[in-house]
Amino acid sequence: MSDTTAGPTAAPVPAPRPPWRDTLRVYLEPASLRMLTLGFSAGLPLLLVLGTLSFRLREAGIDRSTIGYLSWVGLAYAFKWMWAPLVDRMPIPLLTPLLGRRRSWLLLSQAAIVAGLVGMALADPRHALGPVVWCALAVACASATQDIALDAFRIESADTDRQAALAAAYQTGYRVAMIWAGAGVLWIAARAEAAAPAAQALAQSAQAYQNGAWRVAYLAMAASMAVGVVTVLFSREPAPVQLPPARNAAEWLRGAVVEPFADFLARYGWHAALVLALIAVYRISDVVMGIMANPFYVDMGYTKDEVAAVTKVYGVAMTLAGAFVGGVLSMRLGVMRVLMLGAVLSAASNLLFAWLAGHGHDVGALIAVVSADNLAGGIASAAFIAYLSGLTNVRYSATQYALFSSMMLLLPKFVAGFSGDYVNAFGYAQFFTSTALLGLPVLVLVALAARVQRRAPPP
Repeated sequence: MSDTTAGPTAAPVPAPRPPWRDTLRVYLEPASLRMLTLGFSAGLPLLLVLGTLSFRLREAGIDRSTIGYLSWVGLAYAFKWMWAPLVDRMPIPLLTPLLGRRRSWLLLSQAAIVAGLVGMALADPRHALGPVVWCALAVACASATQDIALDAFRIESADTDRQAALAAAYQTGYRVAMIWAGAGVLWIAARAEAAAPAAQALAQSAQAYQNGAWRVAYLAMAASMAVGVVTVLFSREPAPVQLPPARNAAEWLRGAVVEPFADFLARYGWHAALVLALIAVYRISDVVMGIMANPFYVDMGYTKDEVAAVTKVYGVAMTLAGAFVGGVLSMRLGVMRVLMLGAVLSAASNLLFAWLAGHGHDVGALIAVVSADNLAGGIASAAFIAYLSGLTNVRYSATQYALFSSMMLLLPKFVAGFSGDYVNAFGYAQFFTSTALLGLPVLVLVALAARVQRRAPPP
């Protein structure tokens, strides 16, 4: 018998791992660098309508329960799958022939984000909360649309073995933007307060909140969106996926709406419920905790300069390290192992905030807690994005990824809306401990999903 014929019990030979130099070099490829700057554009609006906005509202005297309910503005990200088929298939007059399908939607959504941030800058929540909320909702919807187009752009820009690296580069840019939209905006607002005329400062000495300072900060954030706009204008449109032409509206709806979901169900069968359950709860610890983080800093007596300095210096360093480590480990060890590691670290880091609540005002302790939290978040996010990308069929990249990332936020954002009521009733320490316990079911789901991942056919 020829030695080329293997018996039924022969084990497959594992593919050799690439050398470390080739693994790291992928971060210098043009596609990775584009994802770095586009990730910045994607991450910038999120905190400006959630975390940073909660700091601004709490400083303006808005109560914690109202701040918690206003976090439901972020549910726009959870329902983006509803208009993802339009972003996936519908051309934009004038822009699409000029830029292509993905870049045209990116540019349109970025313009809407800039307009909404300018509106938030000009509004004063002390006099009327409504304009701030409506502008924040507009920013959230436009940002969710940008995410749809950008996720499709990323998935279509490289093959499967590069997705972990693109996810890490994207996450690095995303996290840098969140630091800029969190620490940077506080630093700008604090500088604007210091630069206020003496008469104005004296007149407002009885109240800490100065809306003019926040106006300057939010206008600076609107200008920062130029990073993404320039990248879109100078990027190449990825090769379009050839889709069969639709002869009528029914065929178009079937191809745009029904087939992306049917494809996912056909590949995973009843295991799809397990995969969707994992997606729905993986980031629940971080999302629920994050809504009350900035009100916590305000109530603990930390100044804008202290929060900005800690998150800008130590937060940036640990976030970049986490995203880099998460991307490299995902390529070396596999996504599911790093997904489990990220779930453990994310839940454990919330316990540090519970300790800080009882420790009192201590900048050194804040540095340690924020550093650990950002490191855990960077690792978990890089692995999770790579996992979601691996579930996606490139034929339906925008719609399927929008479904997955929407599922990721729907339950956590809904639960987070009640975070202010929970803190009012039980205090910060018990709140942070409870958010850590929310992460325990995630560990079981990751273990079960790892088995499904090994048996599922590739997209």
